[in-house]
Amino acid sequence: MLGWVRDIANRRELVWILIERNLKIRYKSSFLGFFWSLLSPLFLIFIYSLFLGVLKFPIHLPTLVTGIIAWQFLAMCMGDSLYSIVGNANLVTKAAFPRMILPLSMVGANALNFLFSFVVLSVYLVFAGASFGGAGWLPLIMLTQAALCLGMAMIVGSANVFFRDTEHVMSVIMLAWFFLSPVIYEPEMIMEGFPRWVQVAFYLNPMSGILTAYRAALLTPPAVDGGLVAMSFGVAWAVFGAGLLVFRAAEPRFGDEL
Repeated sequence: MLGWVRDIANRRELVWILIERNLKIRYKSSFLGFFWSLLSPLFLIFIYSLFLGVLKFPIHLPTLVTGIIAWQFLAMCMGDSLYSIVGNANLVTKAAFPRMILPLSMVGANALNFLFSFVVLSVYLVFAGASFGGAGWLPLIMLTQAALCLGMAMIVGSANVFFRDTEHVMSVIMLAWFFLSPVIYEPEMIMEGFPRWVQVAFYLNPMSGILTAYRAALLTPPAVDGGLVAMSFGVAWAVFGAGLLVFRAAEPRFGDEL
């Protein structure tokens, strides 16, 4: 592990080059280019404000938008992770460097997109009267979500090298994960009246705690069970650790499979 960290630190310029390349590929041939990272959340806020106004959905717009933008960071990482290794076959087979740089740079590019979206979200929340009472926790929340994204990216990227059906499996998993996470609803909307073990099972999903933490840091939600949120954070970091183990075991065989 320490060897990986040292190798990546020594090649930090390569990490940044790959991050820039990933961003350029995403906005290639786009007239507005990187400005879409600012415009997308604005369009999202506008569309969902119309959606809630028509359907009278029982969730406040700031709560919904916060959940959607935080979820998009994970969703974008999962979509890109499928090709973080397969899509760089020439690099993997012809150059000597820590392969972990590939999923790391992909998550880094999406993290930059997320930060720009988060700036737009924060400006909107100021006008919406958000409290930002727990803003000091945001670095830990963001770091935990990034760790979850990187852990999943290493697992998914490795799996797609050996099993090309991974893309189709992941589309089903992400759809299920979306509805099992409190993205378009608050946990209290479905948890009320359920026994404690159901609540614990719900927060074993790391995104349940991460989304709850974002809303607690930015908005003024009902009282949050810190123990359950901490458990979700622990699961997120466990996924990161599992991703490291899977990637380390699979990395020597990448060249043979590509």
